[in-house]
Amino acid sequence: MQETLNMFLGMGRPAWREARATLQKILSADEPVLRDNEALRNKCLVPMSDIEMVLPITVGGYTDFFCSVHHAMNCGFIFRGPQTPVNPNWFYLPVGYNGRASSIVVSGTNVIRPRGQGHPTGNSAPYFGPSQKLDFELEMAAIVGPGNELGKPIDINDAEEHIFGLTLMNDWSARDIQAWETIPLGPFLGKSFSTTVSPWIVTLDALKPFMCDAPKQEPEPLPYLAEKNHINYDIPLEAWIKPKDQNDASIVTKTNFKHLYWTLTQQLAHHTINGCNMRPGDIFATGTLSGPEPDSLGCLLELTWNGQKEIPVGNLTRKFLEDGDEVILTGCCKGEGYNIGFGTCTGKVLPALP
Repeated sequence: MQETLNMFLGMGRPAWREARATLQKILSADEPVLRDNEALRNKCLVPMSDIEMVLPITVGGYTDFFCSVHHAMNCGFIFRGPQTPVNPNWFYLPVGYNGRASSIVVSGTNVIRPRGQGHPTGNSAPYFGPSQKLDFELEMAAIVGPGNELGKPIDINDAEEHIFGLTLMNDWSARDIQAWETIPLGPFLGKSFSTTVSPWIVTLDALKPFMCDAPKQEPEPLPYLAEKNHINYDIPLEAWIKPKDQNDASIVTKTNFKHLYWTLTQQLAHHTINGCNMRPGDIFATGTLSGPEPDSLGCLLELTWNGQKEIPVGNLTRKFLEDGDEVILTGCCKGEGYNIGFGTCTGKVLPALP
């Protein structure tokens, strides 16, 4: 009866499990309550073509982490060179920053190319105008369930009870704006113009069959980040680009959630270790999910090595996104005889405002 899931999220895992089990029972082929009641089916089952999907939650706070070691290393090579591609602190804590909750939009929302400043050339003033290096970032976002009181951290081994589920996320990035502004306080206008999420949230309970060991961490995490169950999830992910003049989308990357170095529970425990309070419906994202292979990189910054090379998109090529391009992110776990799908996370680039 609510307009969003926030109240439900705050009820915790017992309520989530009860709701999930009840829905599964009602929808089962051997359960007559819906199967044999045409009037109830007509009321309960709505054709997808007749509905508009909206944000499933009210997002009070949004944090973006930087937890893929392959992404961190590649970015370091691109911007700092091979001497110190990853800063020493990265292996001791999940690096993150506070994003902009107000510009989180649901899949299918168009994205207007942002304007901003870029690096000056020579002795000239900084560039100002539409971003010339607009990028996607293939991420996943965790949705917070029950929160914590201000001043009381969430214990690493209790953190899973505070995470409702996962959704696909595209954290659009203007690389030229980001590169110029990011020192010393981190991303700002290069990120805050739009972040797209899928309307579908998959619960951690549904993902249990796809648990897998998380990467070994060296050095060993500090005690507050050392968890009894150090696990990730085997979630194959893809990114596609559909240029405006082409009928079909072309795949540009295949990666997997299992490559994540810092786990969801470590991210949440770190987020609250200083006493920061989380609330139902808050979002924290993984950062770009890149794998070890050249075709498993989760953004154009890495795929094109900051525009030094082009990648094929159908019969066209791209260094960064062009106006009219549509980005489509997908994710689907493959079980024995069944799939656990995340739907799609899409957005089309519109020209910058004059």
